[in-house]
Amino acid sequence: MNNRTACAANATICKGASCLAPESDFNAILSTVLSAVLTTLLALVMFSMGCNVEIRKFLGHIKRPWGIFIGFLCQFGIMPLTGFVLSVAFGILPIQSVVVLIMGCCPGGTASNILAYWVDGDMDLSVSMTTCSTLLALGMMPLCLYIYTKVWVDSGSIVIPFDNIGISLVALVVPVSVGMYVNHKWPQKAKIILKIGSIAGAILIVLIAVVGGILYQSAWIIEPKLWVIGTIFPIAGYSLGFFLARIAGQSWNRCRTVGLETGMQNTQLCSTIVQLSFTPEELNLVFTFPLIYSIFQIAFAAILVGAYVAYKKYYRKNNAEILENTDSKTKSTSSLPKTNEGFQLDEK
Repeated sequence: MNNRTACAANATICKGASCLAPESDFNAILSTVLSAVLTTLLALVMFSMGCNVEIRKFLGHIKRPWGIFIGFLCQFGIMPLTGFVLSVAFGILPIQSVVVLIMGCCPGGTASNILAYWVDGDMDLSVSMTTCSTLLALGMMPLCLYIYTKVWVDSGSIVIPFDNIGISLVALVVPVSVGMYVNHKWPQKAKIILKIGSIAGAILIVLIAVVGGILYQSAWIIEPKLWVIGTIFPIAGYSLGFFLARIAGQSWNRCRTVGLETGMQNTQLCSTIVQLSFTPEELNLVFTFPLIYSIFQIAFAAILVGAYVAYKKYYRKNNAEILENTDSKTKSTSSLPKTNEGFQLDEK
């Protein structure tokens, strides 16, 4: 076969002069499909999250905003700053630093509400913080990215796709608002939607990992620096959020709530924004970081919940023993007069 009839080197099927299904076309189609599916599933997850918000309780926290304000400082103050410090300290590539910052600017994830329940946190505050951070992300994420990426943008190292990020955030806020309205009007149906959204969230994580692994195979050759950042970042969020809330004079259950809300980020949103905002070449460098963060935020959250449950059982056991000892002493003391009654004179 001469050069004129030879197939291209990247053809997946080559028979005679027929060259079918070039790999690049397949990847482009799969990438487009993945973007559409991710956006749809994320909208469903956010819609279900809105269905978990009671407008009356939400407005009550808005009227007493001190807890939400502390959460705001943690979510859009501590987390982006921590991401920036880690990126500079480990000297990762500018495009990787941007994705670390996007993760730091993401609102709290819906899993934090479940974890807050397990650690006896303030559930109303947890849901309100997640909702507020989601709505405020529309303005705060672009602002934080503009501030912290200026050093790389000014040097010409990278261009931030603010338009794509903005479109992703608008698509995020609308379903949450609609979900809040549905919960207000039809609370029983909202509970069903909430269950469906939880399943969709799990499917979304698996889909990102599987299809992303097919599309961006070289992305799984992960730099050790990203593994280290993905390990440190969530535990830093949990710890700093907890201590800031305690310094601000919040109760212990609120401190646990703020800590979990700070470290538990919406990794599905981060993955979707990254998928929609960057080129395939750039995605090969950064696509796996949201998954790394997701793994470690869940692992550390499980450890924290396990430690709290163990402490609570130990505390209750000690309290039960103290009460039992106190009761036995009380009984023995109260039985003394009865023992001596036979030796007392009858004063009739």
